[in-house]
Amino acid sequence: MRRVWQPEIFYHVTMRGNNRQNIFLNEGDFALFFRALHYTNEKYSFTIIAYCIMNNHYHLLIRSPEVPLSNVMAILNKRYSEFFKRKYNYFGQLYETRFFASMVVDPISLLNVSSYIHQNPLRTTNTLADKMEAYPYSSYQYYANQTKTKPSFINTQLLPSFFKQYPEIVAEDYCTYCENFRMEEESPLLV
Repeated sequence: MRRVWQPEIFYHVTMRGNNRQNIFLNEGDFALFFRALHYTNEKYSFTIIAYCIMNNHYHLLIRSPEVPLSNVMAILNKRYSEFFKRKYNYFGQLYETRFFASMVVDPISLLNVSSYIHQNPLRTTNTLADKMEAYPYSSYQYYANQTKTKPSFINTQLLPSFFKQYPEIVAEDYCTYCENFRMEEESPLLV
C-alpha cells in the first residue's frame, strides 16, 4: 500500500529491529547510522526536529519537503542495514517491518511527540541516562546546549518558536516543556 506524503508535514517515524533485537550494538553502530543519515540528507534534503536512537529502535520527527518520505527512509534504512550486515556478517532481515510513520500536524502535537521522543532514554526498563541532555544519541542535547555544533539536517529553532507564537502553552521554554511532559498524556499509539 502506498503511503501518503505531504511535504509540509512532519512525521513521527519509528523503526525497530526484527524480533525487537538490538540494531545498535556499540558506539560505532550509532556513528554508522549518523553517517547513513548524512548520506541520505545529501541525496534528499530533509529536516529533523527531534530524534532518539535507542539500542533496538529509533525515532525521527522528520519532514521531507522535496521527495516522498518513503524515498528518504528507503535509502536510510538500506544504507544502515548494509553497514550492519557487513560489519557483523549478519544474514536475514534487520528490521521488523517497514517503518511506521504518523503525521504530526499541529504545534502542540509537535511539542508532545518531540518530548516523548526525547524522554525515551529515561523511560526504558534500564534507564540509559539520568537526564535527557546526557544521552548522546538524541537531539535533546542540541536544545539543552544551543552552542553545541549540530548536524545540518537538525532544526532546533522551530519547536522553541511555538512558545512565542502560542501564549496558551504553559511553559517558559522548550526544555522545561520536555522535562515536565508526561507520556501518559500522549497517544497510546506512540508507546
